[in-house]
Amino acid sequence: MKHHATLAGLQALVGQDIGCSDWVAMDQTRIDLFAQATGDHQWIHTDAERAAAGPFGATVAHGFLTLSLVPLMFASGLAIADVRMGVNYGLNRVRFMAPVTVGSRLRGHFRLLAYEALEGGAQLTVRVSIELEGAAKPACVAETVSRRFV
Repeated sequence: MKHHATLAGLQALVGQDIGCSDWVAMDQTRIDLFAQATGDHQWIHTDAERAAAGPFGATVAHGFLTLSLVPLMFASGLAIADVRMGVNYGLNRVRFMAPVTVGSRLRGHFRLLAYEALEGGAQLTVRVSIELEGAAKPACVAETVSRRFV
């Protein structure tokens, strides 16, 4: 985990990497729970037997499941000591670049793209590149926008 002393100190780091998360395992239980929560029970995600004969040879995680791991990855990837609260503000761009098969491991790499001072905090635009262990390209790349308050 990368520790940052102050939110204001991040302003000097625009354009730089600011953290990297722990690895997160993608298991079938996580995929099934996401399918249950979202109502997306497409066979490629939930039917192991059928998916084994499909294009990826196994079930794959929903793209939005991969994206939904970003807060977990932020929590293990960087800490800002003086931040008391953070809220998601949105996404600028998201691309799902590689399938995440069951049994894969993922981790997030964070690059600060923009820092905008706000009253009592800052708005951060961070590119999150979700690395798929052993793959040539990331599983997902997203620009997240969050507001952090001190």
